[in-house]
Amino acid sequence: MPTLLITGANRGLGLEFVKHYAGAGWRVHACARQPEAPELTAVAGDVRRHKLEATDWGGIAALAQSLRGEAIDLLLANAGIAGQAAGDLGTIDPDVWAQTFLTNALAPVKLAEAFVEHVASSKLRLMIAITSRLGSISLNDGGGRYAYNASKSALNMGWKSLSVDLKGRGITCVVLHPGWVSTDMGGAQAPVTPPQSVASMTKVIAGLKAADSGRFFNFDGEALTY
Repeated sequence: MPTLLITGANRGLGLEFVKHYAGAGWRVHACARQPEAPELTAVAGDVRRHKLEATDWGGIAALAQSLRGEAIDLLLANAGIAGQAAGDLGTIDPDVWAQTFLTNALAPVKLAEAFVEHVASSKLRLMIAITSRLGSISLNDGGGRYAYNASKSALNMGWKSLSVDLKGRGITCVVLHPGWVSTDMGGAQAPVTPPQSVASMTKVIAGLKAADSGRFFNFDGEALTY
């Protein structure tokens, strides 16, 4: 039975990932600030809920220790924030900028650092981070959203470094853009629903090969540039 560990599991894309993998018979370690959220507790299957703030470094380390010896086939760093208050010239708030970077760029790497042995001991050995094409320097033709875009660029670089450092351990590290999704962050006008996005991303994840480590994919499998 494969095992997933995911952050930001109580709503949006995270909740859909939990539903998908639990429904497919996986054991799911669902990490969230609100693990008792009704939507999450209602998910059937082997779902083990953990209270975790993405930037609680001690909490991450404690969770990794509590799961010592358990193989994690898929580590999915999903938690993120929009950082909208630091999005435009003239309104850039250093505190919001810093928190956006901590949550979107550093937290996923700290999660990977804490769970590298768990993933290395698994069969699938996958580390996936949910990023955004807005973090692509080469694709930036819209400007704005300074804190969010820069934090996702930093995440992409961190995950690329992971792919290099963990290659010898057979761990595949990939970043995925989920599309413009109608979550709390994406807004109701977004054209892609969470179930549609996750249905596509899980197909991409299932088809990953070791040679894909370090790559950046759209939710539909299209290769994106950094």
